[in-house]
Amino acid sequence: MSEREALRGLLRHAQDTRPEDLPGMAMAAARELGATGMVLYLVDHEQRELLPMADAEPLSIEGTMAGRAFSLMRPCVDSGGARAWVPLLNGVERLGVAEVVAPAPVPEHTVAALVECCAVLAEMLVSRSNYSDTAEIVRRREPMRLAAEMLRAQLPPLTYSTGSTIISGILEPAYDVGGDAFDYAVNGNTAHLALFDAVGHGSSGGMRAVMLAGLALAAYRNARRAGMDLIETYHHIDTAVREHDRRGLITGVLAELDQRTGRMRVISAGHPSGMVIRCGKVVTVLPTPTALPVTLGDQRPPVVIEEALEPGDNVLFYTDGITEARSVEGEPFGVDRLVDFTVRALADGLPLPETARRLVHAILAYQDNRLQDDATLLLVRWAGPPAATGPV
Repeated sequence: MSEREALRGLLRHAQDTRPEDLPGMAMAAARELGATGMVLYLVDHEQRELLPMADAEPLSIEGTMAGRAFSLMRPCVDSGGARAWVPLLNGVERLGVAEVVAPAPVPEHTVAALVECCAVLAEMLVSRSNYSDTAEIVRRREPMRLAAEMLRAQLPPLTYSTGSTIISGILEPAYDVGGDAFDYAVNGNTAHLALFDAVGHGSSGGMRAVMLAGLALAAYRNARRAGMDLIETYHHIDTAVREHDRRGLITGVLAELDQRTGRMRVISAGHPSGMVIRCGKVVTVLPTPTALPVTLGDQRPPVVIEEALEPGDNVLFYTDGITEARSVEGEPFGVDRLVDFTVRALADGLPLPETARRLVHAILAYQDNRLQDDATLLLVRWAGPPAATGPV
């Protein structure tokens, strides 16, 4: 069978494909490659299980070959060689995995063809999900609260890479948020980063906080797309939120990273400080606050701080739901424990989104999976200047 035919079969029907059609298309592509079949699994919102799009049992990410392929972002073949697990990746955004069953050991060139087919399937899954709820319904293990529904619709993909910079964010709890949000964009040589924590939790307070966070996200994007600098962006968000809700309050971090030089510029608006991790150690704790929280920005001018990153540096931004998390005995998680957990997670040398996943799950486990507040983090890795590809 032809690898080219398998790809042609996927592309031939791509224009009119629904998410519901993808399991059948995956099966047909697998047969073109000499396999018995292929089953698609999507990761749930808490990133604990892989949930099937067809008739099959859910799989745990921990302790399974499927989970290994998902975590490491590379194909894994079982000891007999006749079953392969291939990650479904949209760039470096992890959507799930594909299970491929074959009548005989899968040769390397077929594994390579399966990776190409899964890349096409992932692309179709993302694009078709803009018009359908099918994939979103598969990913849910429990009902989504209205506040979480509103906020998650506004968040960017969890992970993005330019080759020079990798950005990975994560927000917990998955189904009932209280006002945390993050955003990023890469325009030319500049990576734009933001993290917000709107005051207010619980049912009514949570909805108010989510509306404030949504307004901050929209104002941030509006300023960014208008070409405003960091200080202008801070004032634009501050004015927009204050005019809507004068008594609202949002802490946050705004940052810009020049991918050519590693220079990072940051405004910390009453928010917990970020940290720079280099060679397994925290080398810089970024100053905070350098500005008042949003809605108080007219009372004091913001200050922009600058930090020179080195290739391989990781920068961690987080909300206070991380450090204020408490164990069942009431002991706070704290900054020191966050540093220790982060350094250990990075030392494993795993892909950045897997590091973020394991870090948040470690924090959840510390408080017996009962969050008192949102726990949100944004991890950024600068690998060094981008390779020369012509004018940008």
